[in-house]
Amino acid sequence: MANTDKHILVVEDDPEVAALLERGLREEGYVVRRVQDGVAGMAALESALTDLLILDINLPGVDGLEICRRVRAQPGYLPIIIVSGKSAESQRILGLELGADDYLAKPFSVLELVARVRALFRRVEALAQAPQGAALRGGRFVLDPVAREAKLDGAVLSLTAREFDLLHFFMRHPGRVFSRLELLDQVWGYGHDGYEHTVNSHINRLRGKVEADPAHPAHILTVWGVGYKFAPDGGSAA
Repeated sequence: MANTDKHILVVEDDPEVAALLERGLREEGYVVRRVQDGVAGMAALESALTDLLILDINLPGVDGLEICRRVRAQPGYLPIIIVSGKSAESQRILGLELGADDYLAKPFSVLELVARVRALFRRVEALAQAPQGAALRGGRFVLDPVAREAKLDGAVLSLTAREFDLLHFFMRHPGRVFSRLELLDQVWGYGHDGYEHTVNSHINRLRGKVEADPAHPAHILTVWGVGYKFAPDGGSAA
């Protein structure tokens, strides 16, 4: 059972879904609050301790994407998982671009959601306990893990939380090839068959921000039949 000192806010306007989420999370030992609209969600974030936020997109008052945008504009880091009936790739990408750490399309398994919550908490705790090292430098890249800032040729990259974590992991292991499942396990905190597309979509978006020609990448390389590797000084696909 999880530690009961972790507080989770669920912002979900479907009472049946909200009750299901609350029950599943409470069974894991989490302290759960739930509200049914975006205005109440923002008020709850301002008035009480929250260690992780779970929210729907379609909410009365203030929608989930706007809540995500406002949370990411604030100092400090709050893990966010979006759960939504909008399963279109464009909605998923928009949610992740606005700073959500994860996105589950309804219907989903509560067990899977709980697994992703545990994985997010493990990642947050690992980052908090990690030694505050110096910036990583490699080729054209500089990454500061404390300030959570990455630069390419001196220009700050606009990365989502997950894109930053992915680039950070690659820069810690330049030249090493990782399978999609290994990246899921190391960067996302879970490695389940069937979710390799999550890695692919993040790789494609990261390439769009760090490659001069994303169709012919020089830094985040595909090793066919295996996975991906990072070449800080530039290279060619294997």
